[in-house]
Amino acid sequence: MIIEAVGNVEYDFWKVSLRFRISLSDLVFTSKTAIAIPRSTGCSGNILFPMTSLEQIADLERRYLLQTYNRYPVAFERGKGVFLYGLDGKKYLDLVSGLGVNALGHAHPRIVKTIRDQAARLIHISNLYYHEYQGRLAEKLCALSGLKRAFFSNSGTEAIEGSIKLARLASHRVGGPEKSRLIGLEGSYHGRTFGALSLTGQDKHRKGFEPLLEEVTFVPRNNIEALRAAVNDLTCAIVLEPIFGEGGILECSVEFLKECRALADRHQAALVFDEIQCGLGRTGSFFAFQALGVTPDIVAIAKPIAAGLPLGAFLAKEEFASAISAGQHGTTFGGGPLACRVALEYLAIVEEENLLANVTKVGAYLTQQLQQLVEDYAAAKEVRGRGFIQGIDLEIPSRPIVEQGLAQGVLFNSTQDTVVRFLPPFLLEEQHVDKGIRVLRKFLGKKRRRAA
Repeated sequence: MIIEAVGNVEYDFWKVSLRFRISLSDLVFTSKTAIAIPRSTGCSGNILFPMTSLEQIADLERRYLLQTYNRYPVAFERGKGVFLYGLDGKKYLDLVSGLGVNALGHAHPRIVKTIRDQAARLIHISNLYYHEYQGRLAEKLCALSGLKRAFFSNSGTEAIEGSIKLARLASHRVGGPEKSRLIGLEGSYHGRTFGALSLTGQDKHRKGFEPLLEEVTFVPRNNIEALRAAVNDLTCAIVLEPIFGEGGILECSVEFLKECRALADRHQAALVFDEIQCGLGRTGSFFAFQALGVTPDIVAIAKPIAAGLPLGAFLAKEEFASAISAGQHGTTFGGGPLACRVALEYLAIVEEENLLANVTKVGAYLTQQLQQLVEDYAAAKEVRGRGFIQGIDLEIPSRPIVEQGLAQGVLFNSTQDTVVRFLPPFLLEEQHVDKGIRVLRKFLGKKRRRAA
């Protein structure tokens, strides 16, 4: 017998419509699911039935993925606001937000609506053609930053690559091909591609991938004398994170940044800020440099800009942007209509819901509570950062703390072996901070002895 039918497969929060023509002899019926599963590929397309256990998911990844991630033993199926939910329905407070990506939390209704609407209209067309959202997003970012032009990429590391290329072009224009030296900071992190990796001042990330870009000099963060000794007329760019992210939440001092600005001007080099993690609202201002009083020539951004969709960008002053011409840089996916429209909605939500004020207010409360841990517990050394990019440095390894927090339903992040990093959604409230601090208190060990 031949059956032709139209139906829906539903599972919790998703539904797949399908049309199939198949014989009864090709079906296996299961009493557990009451779904007829084809023995062959008789359906038009593959039907993905849900994987219901962590073991299933992890086993499949072990067999088919490059083993580059040291994952924690949990799988998530949905999120709402500042919370994530595991396969078993367990609720987790998310203080990581996808490493700073999900600044609006999970399933923000305006983002969901925008994605649905735009996906039904146009997702991708290539940069061979115009669409209405790329120019609008560039205009908005330039207005917020005070810079003049934008280029959209797929990711943060590609934004760094483009920034380096632009700096090289501008430097060659004023100083010839020999003006190509780059200055980076020890302990920094800029990404995994070869240019970004060449500027990353940590041997553990660079080891095994040499040779990288030549003519990169690393100086210690906030060491003005070392900086002055390194920069000269052959320098094409000084590249730095105003606040180290993966490097342990360490700030560059205003004095150091001002000296970077002065040296870049004196030697006609580009000052490039990597705000991929600390930018777009995480410090309480749209750009971290705005609170520090030093404006770069080029700034790279990414993480939260499209509320979870892949998108990065670099913004530049006109005198640097004018160095590049058609055909010298490009991308297939960067700046597509879906990502750009969602990014515009992200920026609108941050402004209309006054989320920067919340980052400042609740961020100050988080600092206060973390500082109290330093005062109370011998294992807690130092609080770093500001707003919703903060870290607490410990005398003990931080990964076990993260693992114990996971068991308690709170997601922390470990970096640089001893730092617990906080990159929460901008929706975080003081009550959520309190929950995270309560969990940390359980695992910090002995309290400090008070002076008599």
